[in-house]
Amino acid sequence: MARFTLPRDLYHGKGSLSALKELKGKKAMICVGGGSMKRFGFLDRAEQYLREAGMEVELFEGIESDPSVETVMRGAEAMKRFEPDWIVAIGGGSPIDAAKAMWIKYEYPDCTFEDMCKVFGIPELRKKAHFCAVSSTSGTATEVTAFSIITDYAQGTKYPIADFEITPDVAIVDPELAETMPRKLVAQTGMDAMTHAIEAYVSTANNDFTDPLAIHAIEMIQQYLVRSYNEDMTARDAMHNAQCLAGMAFSNALLGIVHSMAHKTGAVFADCGAHIVHGSANAMYLPKVIAFNAKDETAKKRYGVIADYMHLGGETDDEKVQLLIKELRRMNDELNIPHCIRHYGKDALPTETGFVPEEVFLERLPGIAERAIADACTGSNPRIPTQEEMEKLLKACYYDTDVDF
Repeated sequence: MARFTLPRDLYHGKGSLSALKELKGKKAMICVGGGSMKRFGFLDRAEQYLREAGMEVELFEGIESDPSVETVMRGAEAMKRFEPDWIVAIGGGSPIDAAKAMWIKYEYPDCTFEDMCKVFGIPELRKKAHFCAVSSTSGTATEVTAFSIITDYAQGTKYPIADFEITPDVAIVDPELAETMPRKLVAQTGMDAMTHAIEAYVSTANNDFTDPLAIHAIEMIQQYLVRSYNEDMTARDAMHNAQCLAGMAFSNALLGIVHSMAHKTGAVFADCGAHIVHGSANAMYLPKVIAFNAKDETAKKRYGVIADYMHLGGETDDEKVQLLIKELRRMNDELNIPHCIRHYGKDALPTETGFVPEEVFLERLPGIAERAIADACTGSNPRIPTQEEMEKLLKACYYDTDVDF
């Protein structure tokens, strides 16, 4: 038996933020990140709509990118004091992910972060509050997913929380919010969405309900992402829908080792000067992982189907896999995303000498590989790599070398 779970209601299209007026409750806590939602007026509008719904409103502001365990605990304490019956998270993936984890701790104060990370082990929620997610970026799709990514900075690693319990009750996908994204964020979140859709389609948990969502998302992202990056707002609006479709697919079909590797490399080099931004990591690693997974015949055929829907040509599945890899690398070039960690520089842009020195990468490689294999996303990948294979794969992602094992 399998399960397919989505939010109870999904409001989409311009102006759909006003659906907040339809929520029924007494108190709402709005969880939000930096200043962009306030700067563009969306935070004020959200607060006003909730007050029109008859609710008392309190804000929890300042949730950082790659939210920390400490932020989650602070937010849960704020919820404990305010006692909301609605949690409304607005912004990119970070505030929504953080609010999901806060929600768990709010409902179960004795739950530790380690407890949260037990895959599909969260107890029943909604005893204290329901959850509404309003996405402002076009990539993570956390507004419709059963996942949250929280960073443990002490360990230098990101942990996925995975459970259908944290699927939001209400999702609002209003493209007006996405139109405010800077170009760099458009590129990073867009390739995150492409990775979601491709990994969901070849996942060992794919099924008849997730496949159409994944394939249509791939078609739309190929058509609209570069145009969105180049400030075409019609394409920007379409990408907001496409990333949501990809999220619906992967939340139910799960992901693969592109995400496992991105989770374990994102924060581990922070002492070298910067994070490897999640979307950029996915964009760099995806072509390498496709080459690795394509050694599995079932996965190869599925990549061939993706190439067909993208109209890339090719007579055999082997040819189609190579054309798919070439197309993804072309998109990275168009989006100014580097191809490997060695060339990953300031502001996530390509550079001749990146911020991760070779000797540091090689020293930390065994530990990164071990943690990536243990990541929750690895189990649904078409091929489960050994320690040696994962190290080779990560080296290919550092040096941008071919994968033939």
